[in-house]
Amino acid sequence: MEFLPEKLQEYVEQHTRYEGELLHELERETYLKVLMPRMVSGHLQGQVLRMLSTMIKPKNILEIGTYTGYSGLCLAEGLQEGGKLVTIDINKELEAMVREYIKKAGMEEKIDYRIGNAIDIIPQLNSTFDLVFIDADKVNYSNYYDLVWDKVSPGGYILADNVLWSGKIIEPKPDTDTRALIAFNEKVHNDPRAENVLFPVRDGIMVIRKK
Repeated sequence: MEFLPEKLQEYVEQHTRYEGELLHELERETYLKVLMPRMVSGHLQGQVLRMLSTMIKPKNILEIGTYTGYSGLCLAEGLQEGGKLVTIDINKELEAMVREYIKKAGMEEKIDYRIGNAIDIIPQLNSTFDLVFIDADKVNYSNYYDLVWDKVSPGGYILADNVLWSGKIIEPKPDTDTRALIAFNEKVHNDPRAENVLFPVRDGIMVIRKK
């Protein structure tokens, strides 16, 4: 998932704002206790998400795929006063850990954490979102995109993680997840309703602006 040489990657992280003790602790605990810990956003990507959120200044954020809560905590830092982040994850086993860190961060009033299938939950949401972050099962990226589109405010943003998929998107004979991401990238790139730029940060972040 890292495309820069190791020494250059270290330099980038050394010259990126420190994540803070709480997020550092959350990342460390994720690696110690959770399967597939590389799924956590981590220092660099977390600060990219935080920076984008503080630039956009969203009133409402939707996150599809909470995992251990690292990315949601970063995104929530850019919320307007009185703003809300709704985050959805299907994995109930991580609920206690996520809620613990939301509480430690003092964001219980800002983060609405929901357990369940995002395909079912998204249509029930009545809010309009200024920022959506998609970081869940890859086969449903296009479905999530379609489901959230009408809920994104004009000029709002959708961010989609892992769109480079460790470089697999340019390899021959792609597997199911890779084919889904290739289709998603093409869908976004050819959508006349959207403007997009693919950031080669970590595993790739597609940044989409609704016209």
